[in-house]
Amino acid sequence: MNNTISETVKEISVNVEKSMLAVNVGSGNLEVLATPAVAALMEKAAFELIQSYLPEGITTVGTTISINHMSASPLGAKIFAEAKLVDIADRKYTFELTARDDAGIIATGKHERFAVKSGRFMEKTNSKLNK
Repeated sequence: MNNTISETVKEISVNVEKSMLAVNVGSGNLEVLATPAVAALMEKAAFELIQSYLPEGITTVGTTISINHMSASPLGAKIFAEAKLVDIADRKYTFELTARDDAGIIATGKHERFAVKSGRFMEKTNSKLNK
C-alpha cells in the first residue's frame, strides 16, 4: 500500500435532488435531504480521496460510518461534503467527515475504509450465492 498521501482533504459538492429527499429514500416523510444521502456523500468524498493513491486492482470498502445529522437542507440546496484523512494503519484509512450547506454545517462524522484486492473481494462476495 502507498502510505504517502499528499492530499489529505477532499470536498465534493452536489445540489439536493428529489431522489435524495427523506420522503423518497424511505428514511422519513419530509422533503429534506435524507440522512442516508448525507452519509453517502461524505463516504463518496472519502472514497475519492484515497482511491487515487491506490495501485490498480486495489480499492477500499467502507466498514464503519457514524454521523451526526444536525440540520435539514431543502430541495435544491448546494451541499458540500468533505472527508479529511486523519490516520492510516496498515490497510485501514480513517476519516473525519463534514457536510455543509450555504447556512453552515449540517453533519459531522467519522468513517473507516479498508483496502482490498478488488477481484478477490468480489469472488468471496459472489461465492455467497453458491451456498
